[in-house]
Amino acid sequence: MESLLTLNGKVALVTGSTRGIGWACANVLAQHGATVLLNGRTNADLLHARVEEIKSKYSIEAEGLPFDVGSPDAVKESYGQIFKMFKRLDILVNNAGILDDNLLGMVSPQNIAQTFRVNVEGVILNMQYASRLMARNRSGSIVNLSSIIGRVGNTGQVVYGSSKAAVIGMTLSAAKELAPANIRVNAVAPGFIDTDMTRQLPSDKYQERFASIRMKRIGTPQDVAKAVLFLASDLSTYITGQILGVDGGMII
Repeated sequence: MESLLTLNGKVALVTGSTRGIGWACANVLAQHGATVLLNGRTNADLLHARVEEIKSKYSIEAEGLPFDVGSPDAVKESYGQIFKMFKRLDILVNNAGILDDNLLGMVSPQNIAQTFRVNVEGVILNMQYASRLMARNRSGSIVNLSSIIGRVGNTGQVVYGSSKAAVIGMTLSAAKELAPANIRVNAVAPGFIDTDMTRQLPSDKYQERFASIRMKRIGTPQDVAKAVLFLASDLSTYITGQILGVDGGMII
């Protein structure tokens, strides 16, 4: 009997996948046999290197797509390329996002617009085009990356928190809309995860957040990637419209 974790024959796109959580997700999907499409727009050399690393490490097919997730034209063009190359898409991991913390009184219109362009509009655009490809085979799994901040909020993160709360709302709505086509839509809400972003926090802020984790360890990108793998695989074929927290019991 074939393992329900086998992703052989599946095509997966992971946005923002050259580092951190996205890179961990690309690796775990490739490890289980998926053809992986990596995405990153700021460093073409790094994207190419990551594609070659995936190919070499797992002996699977991989491609790089350097599109801006918040650009309607770029997203449309990239999904056209996916269709030409593979005629299908089975898994979408909406991971790309930006974080620009500011206290409410310091939030600028530019901060709001840029964060929502990537974290909200980008997720909607990718779901829109991915679901069209998935509907051709009446099958697919979309996993959106939200955040614990989108569920419970945090000081200085009004804009980021609201963008990640929007991801939860769109996940629940899209799950209802796409279920008749057998396309599942779920979200993962990470807590405090060991990434380049969290390592740049001031020491006092880092310790404050670490102290709020009941399991007394910081999460890893692999912790999040394993949850994504579960939702992308056939282990979760009757699960949709769910928000899975990966936070070690973090209390903010």
